[in-house]
Amino acid sequence: MRSWNEANGYPLADWTAVNTAARKAVPNPLATAIVPKVAKSWVDGSLPTSKALQAKRKRMTYRSIAEFMAERYHTDVEYLILLNGKKKVYSLKLQDTLVVPNVKPFTIETLTGAIYKLDEALSQRHVVVDTKKNQARFYEAAPVALIIDESEGEDAKPKAKGPNRGLIASFPITPGQPKFIHYGKWAVRNTVEFPSWRYDKSLLKTGKRSADSQTLEIPPGPNSPVGVLWCGLTKSGIGLHGTSDPETIGRARSAGCIRLANWDAVRLPTLIRPGTTVEIR
Repeated sequence: MRSWNEANGYPLADWTAVNTAARKAVPNPLATAIVPKVAKSWVDGSLPTSKALQAKRKRMTYRSIAEFMAERYHTDVEYLILLNGKKKVYSLKLQDTLVVPNVKPFTIETLTGAIYKLDEALSQRHVVVDTKKNQARFYEAAPVALIIDESEGEDAKPKAKGPNRGLIASFPITPGQPKFIHYGKWAVRNTVEFPSWRYDKSLLKTGKRSADSQTLEIPPGPNSPVGVLWCGLTKSGIGLHGTSDPETIGRARSAGCIRLANWDAVRLPTLIRPGTTVEIR
């Protein structure tokens, strides 16, 4: 809400304008969806919780159709239960109907494992990761990457005159634990769909890597701890990425990276590319 107000020149804490715009853009907040046949390829109820056993799998799938549909429509299973009832949600089958949030679905089946390269326009953009507000803000370029001084009060307006059109997107994020956050300016090094993930217990606990013989290679998929997309930075081992637990975004801490919900993470290649500056504050 605050980012939308900044981009459009309204007081930061004003809900009136954003609610009016939202109701106009999406008159009906709920919709009816059909469980697609493709869900069969992405759900495996036997997916283990043990990292050692996960490393033997080919894909980190969803564990249920309910989880598949929840992420597809940008929510969690608990909210689907609120809308549809526990019995229906836990007994979902292919081609069943379900009430869901009226959003553009996250279609995991369209991802191909692409590797994204430099882009003349997108590589010039600037990202500000605010670890206190749990937001990642995307700007056209550094000169307009202004952070508002919220100490001036809830009715503060953007420093720029009028709307800040340089602010093009904002996503909720989960930053790393304070002791592992790497503040400063970095650049995007690589961006890839369906990354595998190296499980390193020492790195997660202490921030220091252990020998390769003590790590496990976790396969790609929506339930990978790094989600369906990895956007690595020039700071080794640190990046913006998806998550296996979208309900924790903005509410928990990660080991050191910047986590987004998978449905937001997949949008990163349309906004930034290798070369983009990422400023962690």
